[in-house]
Amino acid sequence: MHPLDTASAAVGTSLLEDFSLEMTGKDVPELEAADGTLPRGTRVNVTFLGNEDTRMRLDAARAVKRLGLLPVPHVSARRLTSRTDFAQFLAGLRDDGTATHVFTVAGDPVLPQGPYDSALALIESGLLQEHGVRHVGIAGYPEGHPALTDDTLRSALRDKVASLTAHGLTGHVTTQFCFDPDPVLSWLEHVRDQGITLPVRIGVPGPAGVRRLLSYATRFGVGTSASIAKKYGLSLTNLMGTTGPDAFLRTLAERYDPARHGEVKIHFYTFGGLRATAEWIARFREDNPV
Repeated sequence: MHPLDTASAAVGTSLLEDFSLEMTGKDVPELEAADGTLPRGTRVNVTFLGNEDTRMRLDAARAVKRLGLLPVPHVSARRLTSRTDFAQFLAGLRDDGTATHVFTVAGDPVLPQGPYDSALALIESGLLQEHGVRHVGIAGYPEGHPALTDDTLRSALRDKVASLTAHGLTGHVTTQFCFDPDPVLSWLEHVRDQGITLPVRIGVPGPAGVRRLLSYATRFGVGTSASIAKKYGLSLTNLMGTTGPDAFLRTLAERYDPARHGEVKIHFYTFGGLRATAEWIARFREDNPV
């Protein structure tokens, strides 16, 4: 089999098996429009944005479940104003039957709006298990974080994994969205060398305009040098164009080694284009059959 054929097969049989994607509370109409395009049971992360209230977040998680998909509501530690605020959100998820899987993250605010400053603080609160949470996603940063050192990120990941184990919770790691497979693969090897065996979902942008992708990359501190942009398929001379993660996925699949990199799946950041992302995935899987 030709190496490119092998890479395509790897995308279809492993990396894109059990993929996940992300939505906001405002994306429910897009999710409904994608009904039938996403495989039943697909994990859909529901973000915890500062401009959306609790009802919108709960409604979005309920819509995911209604459509036969698996809701993974986010909990943003620094946006929670109190322990009661946290408990009430979890209680709403529990009552709706959408609390078994959540994703914990520190969140954007520099200063906490309440008692929680990190995902670790949420895990150690004890409230997750009390409200029926069984599986917790945590964040990973293969290309670094603009406000944190690599040593801090490594230590935080180890602490969160240890805390999940101590509290009897299963988990996985979902990364920031990435443009360059080189640091992703190096980071995966380092994570496994540290004894972390949790499944990892590598974040990739869904199909979107080049200008929008570069804007998000700048905001989240993701590397976008000219060489990386070219490798990914971005055209810095055609900011009105669009691109998808085709090249990234093929390169990742070609070099992915389960023995070295562990269990790896793909997580799509949709950036408001949930339906377009779902349709892109369906076409890509069709063009790269098992």
